[in-house]
Amino acid sequence: MFGSIFLLTQFFQTVQGLSPFDAGLRVLPWTLMPMIVAPISGVLTDRIGGRQLMAAGLALQAAGLGWSAAVTEPASDYATLIVPFAVTGIGMGLFFAPLANTILASVRAEEEGKASGVNSAVREVGGLFGVAVLASIFSSTGGYASPQDFVDGLVPATAVGAAVVGAGALVTLALPRRRPSAGATAPAPPGPAESRAHPQAASAS
Repeated sequence: MFGSIFLLTQFFQTVQGLSPFDAGLRVLPWTLMPMIVAPISGVLTDRIGGRQLMAAGLALQAAGLGWSAAVTEPASDYATLIVPFAVTGIGMGLFFAPLANTILASVRAEEEGKASGVNSAVREVGGLFGVAVLASIFSSTGGYASPQDFVDGLVPATAVGAAVVGAGALVTLALPRRRPSAGATAPAPPGPAESRAHPQAASAS
């Protein structure tokens, strides 16, 4: 995902001659959708669980990236990219909020800080790895010599990104549903005899 963003923002500048600011404006359908969708997916996660939402989010990301790869040409009209950008952004919103909730729900309360830190670290490393891999594909099939040369590298790189994200959706569906462990069951309140034997514990409860 991050590797595709890295290349597509360069497309507007290198191929279509736009300024960095104008290129950023054209990516807004992609980057704004998570701000709208993520709060909704966070609420839905509490009701239906994160597994289905994460799989749907990854599937939408894969569809959006594949769509972008299919319609991108040196003279592509921006209107042809708005919908695939929005679809990809919706997928990101459906994925990242349930991911955080699912990770934090899988550890004890005292481990939530560590789990959140590991999640952030893995996301950053994954983003760097994605940029490196897709940039390698880009450089092996295209380059910066001409607009067509750039597109020749961009399209296969974005298609590979779509395939990897789509594989992630299938892996997510294959994950087992998490069941609450027996150790997580709340203890029963003390009975009358136990309360008389341990008045301090009973009062604390």
